[in-house]
Amino acid sequence: MSTAVVVGSGPNGLAAAVLLAREGVDVTVLEAAATIGGGTRTSELTPGLLHDHCSAIHPMTAGSPFLRELGLDRHGLRWRLPEIDCVHPLDSGEAGVLRRSVHETAEGLGAVDGPRWRRLFDPLADGFDALADGIMGPPVRVPRHPLLLARFGIPALLPATAVAGLWRTEAARALYGGVAAHAFRPLNRPATAAIGLSIVASGHRYGWVVAEGGSRAVTDALASLLTELGGRVETGVHVRSHTQLPSVDVVLFDTAPRAVADILGDRLPARVARAYRRYRHGPGAFKVDFAVEGGVPWTHEAARRAGTVHLGGTFEEVAEAERQVCAGRMPERPFVLVGQQYLADPSRSDGDVHPVWTYAHVPHGYAVDATEAIVGQIERFAPGFRDRVVGTSTRSPAQFEEYNPNFVGGDIVTGANTAPQLLLRPRLTLDPYSTGVPGMFICSAATPPGAGAHGMCGANAARSALRYLERGSGRRTASGHGPSGGCG
Repeated sequence: MSTAVVVGSGPNGLAAAVLLAREGVDVTVLEAAATIGGGTRTSELTPGLLHDHCSAIHPMTAGSPFLRELGLDRHGLRWRLPEIDCVHPLDSGEAGVLRRSVHETAEGLGAVDGPRWRRLFDPLADGFDALADGIMGPPVRVPRHPLLLARFGIPALLPATAVAGLWRTEAARALYGGVAAHAFRPLNRPATAAIGLSIVASGHRYGWVVAEGGSRAVTDALASLLTELGGRVETGVHVRSHTQLPSVDVVLFDTAPRAVADILGDRLPARVARAYRRYRHGPGAFKVDFAVEGGVPWTHEAARRAGTVHLGGTFEEVAEAERQVCAGRMPERPFVLVGQQYLADPSRSDGDVHPVWTYAHVPHGYAVDATEAIVGQIERFAPGFRDRVVGTSTRSPAQFEEYNPNFVGGDIVTGANTAPQLLLRPRLTLDPYSTGVPGMFICSAATPPGAGAHGMCGANAARSALRYLERGSGRRTASGHGPSGGCG
């Protein structure tokens, strides 16, 4: 039987482990923290309430080609939908309202912008399962659905500002802009349209779902399936050097590229080490979890029923805030994401006190408390919010990195979404999951298709590892203790 070690138990590490175990590989996952999950952990950050630590809303997870085939409902994963997916309020009192249905969303955007929304997203949502196979797989391969991929890919390569130009109303432009801002990039840069298009399309297909009981349910279900398949997870094991690894056939790293370089040291080819150490990280996140009595008093009624609320004003205001953050400056009014997961999953609340999940986009490594900036943006669209807060828990960019070393400088998407890194992360090579060391692979969100609790980076890397095993090369060399191992 072939053997494998996966370093890191985030969604990608566990997805890689499950795929390998399903193919008969004996797999052990090593996790440095006391609990599994990476960015999908959930706990009582304020007394009696369940708060997601990072990843919270999961349209791309529900649409993951790999996770959908696993039957994770047998292992306790239950998706729950809010009444409304996302709302982007404006100072005028209007709002862009995103519903699961393309047609209902379009109806709310008016006689001009509604049909334009429908023309863009109807085919992408209807064909999302086929599209996901193309956009979430390895970048170098023959696409199965070239026409659909081209229909997505041509606008995806544009700046988000160009796609926003399709719409005339402030509400429609802001609605798309808030989703596009998940890229953590200036919205006038090439390919910044891609993330907004993919999230909206997946949401229209599967909804902006939350996991019942918290995002930890995603990785708990993966770990349960892994155990059923004969794999193991060991927590509290911090791998700092390849010499700590057991003698196995393959090793996969669910870590940032720099961590791979640190662990492998001079075993890593010099050109790969340079690429991993030059890998660019993007802006950070400053997170505040609130305990709110009675919920947030949004002035726009739809926001009171929405699982996600984007705060940033007009498209132009969001774009300017993102430009400043990426230039290393903190905007007076940052882009803020608000999660109201309890509306879909009431088990997270305690009576009339509810967990409200928020974070602001801030410069990389930002060291100033951004709580008041977040509260200010919420108060802007929900006057009286401050008076309802009965508890808070904050996490700065430095604390994000301490919580999960993959989040360098608070970069919760594990890498700047520059055009080159969107296409060629983490380095220029035909196999982005290969480290250049026989039997060793990287499977984190620093690899294609990038961030999200969808597990596709791990699944893609595991397939690379399986191809290596099928070739029968270098068995038991991964740790350096086999016949062709060592530091040379």
